[in-house]
Amino acid sequence: MNPDPNEARTAPRHEAGDLPAIEERELPPGRHQFHKERLMSQIHDDRRTLAEERAAHPARARNPFLRKAILLPAVTALAGALVVGALVLTPGGTAGSGDDRATGPALTTRIGAVDAKGAPRLLDRISLAAAEADTPKPAAAGQYVYIESRSAGTHVRTDSGVSRLVSVPLHTRQIWRSSDGSDGWLIEPGTTEPEGITLAGPDEQGNDPKPHLGAPSHDYLATLPTDPDALLRKIYKETEGQGNGPDQQAFTTIGDLLVESWPSPRLTAALYRAAAKIPGVVTVDSATDAVGRQGVAVARLDETSGARTEWIFDRKTLTFLGERSVQVEGDSGEGGLIKPGTVVSTHAILVRAFVDDMKVTP
Repeated sequence: MNPDPNEARTAPRHEAGDLPAIEERELPPGRHQFHKERLMSQIHDDRRTLAEERAAHPARARNPFLRKAILLPAVTALAGALVVGALVLTPGGTAGSGDDRATGPALTTRIGAVDAKGAPRLLDRISLAAAEADTPKPAAAGQYVYIESRSAGTHVRTDSGVSRLVSVPLHTRQIWRSSDGSDGWLIEPGTTEPEGITLAGPDEQGNDPKPHLGAPSHDYLATLPTDPDALLRKIYKETEGQGNGPDQQAFTTIGDLLVESWPSPRLTAALYRAAAKIPGVVTVDSATDAVGRQGVAVARLDETSGARTEWIFDRKTLTFLGERSVQVEGDSGEGGLIKPGTVVSTHAILVRAFVDDMKVTP
């Protein structure tokens, strides 16, 4: 039986109020085609790039929350958790069974005001705060990195030739990864079966996936340079030809490392300082994450899609809360249904911790 994220846990949590209930549905036809592709090399990239590609190429519109995966039965039993280090930001939510998720109205928001010159100063403050954060104790042998987040979003859905704008309801995403990246587990309503899916095994070509910037393991993060200039050069070099231009892809890559991995304080600070050197990075006066936490944002506009990716930080502590993508220029999606002010995707980080086994929570 999977752990219920609503049950009491050993790690203290700050209650942020009730979150909306999620209605469960059966997996619709066609859903499983997304489970045939390899997840590990794309687990970070599709968080934003699929949404942006959808805006640039309407004919290939996809739900950004349909992550590529290999669907296998659950085989790991629950074990007791020993939390060696943990970062807990807000309470988790409920994990439900797989469903089509896309039934509600489109998510919209006020488009925040931009300061084109404010990013270097804010990112300098954020990097100093990150560098001073407590360093978690190293993972013990055999432990897993556990990351829990909440996500929602909006996309174009076409049924019987009729397109409409629908939302992916707020839901909990839980992922476990071994330190070397060779093993892992994912539970996410609408993407996996209720028991989740394994992240272990070879790719479609039969090769063992190697950690890289787009799909890093915890051990791989420890090999990255902490000099901002060297780090940014590596990012530009290894992402050449990807995304909607080198600057946008560099910003995307850094954001993905922040959202679903656990960099050390030194590496986190270096990532922020590297981001400050990317052309087009701005600040946004106000942004709200997926669970309603308000803050200030560091952002960059993808000029191809018209969507702006915003990294959201607590206004006082400068702690990274999550990210969202907001349509700010022009209409996108099939039929131009995605209008300015539409929240294409939003993600809030809740918990990062080391645990003793997969499907164990702190």
